[in-house]
Amino acid sequence: MKALDIALKDLKRSFRSAFALVFMFGVPLLMAGMFYFMFGGTANANTFNLPVTKVVIANLDQGGEAFKNIQAQIPGVTAATSMGDLIVSTLEDKSFASLMQVSLGENAEAARTAVDQQKAGVALIIPADFSTRFSNLSGQASLELYQDPTLTIGPGIVQSILDQFMDSLSGAKIAAAVTVKQTGSTDPALIGRVMQQYLAASPKGDPTGTLLDIQDIQPSSKSTDLLQKIIGPILGAMTIFYAFFTGTTTAQSILREDEEGTLPRLFTTPTTQSTILGGKFLSVGLTVVVQMVVLLLLGELIFHIAWGSLVPVSLITIGTIMAAATFGIFVNSFLKDTSQSGLVFGGVLTVTGMLGMLPILSGAASTSGVLATISLAVPQGWSVRGLIQAMNGAPLNTILLTLAVQVMMSIVFFMVGLLRFRKRYA
Repeated sequence: MKALDIALKDLKRSFRSAFALVFMFGVPLLMAGMFYFMFGGTANANTFNLPVTKVVIANLDQGGEAFKNIQAQIPGVTAATSMGDLIVSTLEDKSFASLMQVSLGENAEAARTAVDQQKAGVALIIPADFSTRFSNLSGQASLELYQDPTLTIGPGIVQSILDQFMDSLSGAKIAAAVTVKQTGSTDPALIGRVMQQYLAASPKGDPTGTLLDIQDIQPSSKSTDLLQKIIGPILGAMTIFYAFFTGTTTAQSILREDEEGTLPRLFTTPTTQSTILGGKFLSVGLTVVVQMVVLLLLGELIFHIAWGSLVPVSLITIGTIMAAATFGIFVNSFLKDTSQSGLVFGGVLTVTGMLGMLPILSGAASTSGVLATISLAVPQGWSVRGLIQAMNGAPLNTILLTLAVQVMMSIVFFMVGLLRFRKRYA
């Protein structure tokens, strides 16, 4: 019981430190969060709604006799008195209601003013001679599109619809012009047949049909799986990396209390040295337990990471806790005082931690290959290996083999550290 009391006392001291809490939990989660948003974590929303663009149209087109001559040849134009009317009716179609809100302007200046005052996003100005120019086989007709420079999506949609619409009719016009040039005939019946045949190739034989294909594409499971395959190993590796730091810095309390004189005073009490050191060692393990469990749970809750089945994940977590705690005891047993800790922590732990993370840093997150083999030279590498195996659904016998190596390494670390501390305080 005394060993447990000592362990709980040290545990409370560790979690009262704001720096320790940020180091144990904040930094790993922050690193994972950065990668989460970098790789499109916000793209997991269920829907994306395009903004409705306000379009004001100044239809100045006067129509004309030339337009009447080809009016019967163009599907959907029978109710229109000009090409401008046809354009207006196309943009007012109910299929575009979720994309644009169309209104009519009195003149070109009023339409431009509406855009300048941000009452509309796009102004479409149809000139008075648009039908006449378009109906003339050798004539060129143009539209004026005036837009709010701060908008991109809405004006782009309007322009795309107009481009498809005009391309279809312009193609028919070109086909008619080629026919006239080759045959030398300007017979309206011949021109009409050519235009009808060309427009028949348009969707549903109607230039106003299927101008824009709108599809609601939901996030695919493949993209979500890819995101989790990136974020999961990264957070897992960060958890292991900082667990070893936590184990080593927590074990440093033995050296700190030795320098402060509290540890020698404890040795003068009836409590045995083995009990005191046991309590110190136990506090290291409990601290790493809390850190590992919290980070794994937060990873699942915040980033929806699938760590794998409960039994394999639990076994590898236990093995990692044992390795991190005993490695911390092992490292501190070789230090004379806390002044040496900065160099050792910054050098030894960083180097071994980066070596252990090689399978993750390579981007493959695999247990095979040269880098994965090199990582097994350090205890962090075996923890990362076990995590990858658990996440990939490896067989239980494979997990147990990895756990066995972690346990054996932990026994060696603990025995060496225990013997050295006992010798120091004998």
